[in-house]
Amino acid sequence: MKNENVVIAGVGGQGILFASKIIGESAVASNMNLILSEIHGMAQRGGAVISTVKIGNVSSPLIADGEADIVLAFEPAEALRAANKMSENTTVIINTNPIIPFPVSLGKEKYPKMEHILSKIKKRCKNLLTIDANLLAQQAGSGITMNTVMIGAFSHFSILSKKKIKETIKRHVPKKYVDVNMKAFELGYRAVDLELLK
Repeated sequence: MKNENVVIAGVGGQGILFASKIIGESAVASNMNLILSEIHGMAQRGGAVISTVKIGNVSSPLIADGEADIVLAFEPAEALRAANKMSENTTVIINTNPIIPFPVSLGKEKYPKMEHILSKIKKRCKNLLTIDANLLAQQAGSGITMNTVMIGAFSHFSILSKKKIKETIKRHVPKKYVDVNMKAFELGYRAVDLELLK
């Protein structure tokens, strides 16, 4: 059985824990072992959140430095926070929509330029893709489906089947939101297709 180490990084309120739950439960539904772990920042909403999902023949919840297969960065600067988990073999998918931290909005700190973030990540991995997941979520019909857009992008590279992930999402969202989430998922998946053609 192939193993897969997934790191999901972002800030509170972006649906990171929902995404890790969907990935984890898709693994269980595929008869794969998994270990989930979460690290929360100081604030529930707006603080840094990193979740890791280890799928396959795994025993430790920790993903060692350079051992991530896929990094999903729901926020650009948070990709830098997860950079130590990357290697040249890691696939990194970054949502290009920044969330400005409170110290930056007060003028006490500066938010890194997107070019700076991308150049630092490119030094660590060969396979970097960027998508505006917030915009795609709005196109799907609801801004809160940004996390589902990112799951769709993730499914392009995962050992988990696209079908199994979609079935898991359908089980976990209220019935009235299934269609918008399926649309968001497909937009995320197709956004990767477009990125790979560049």
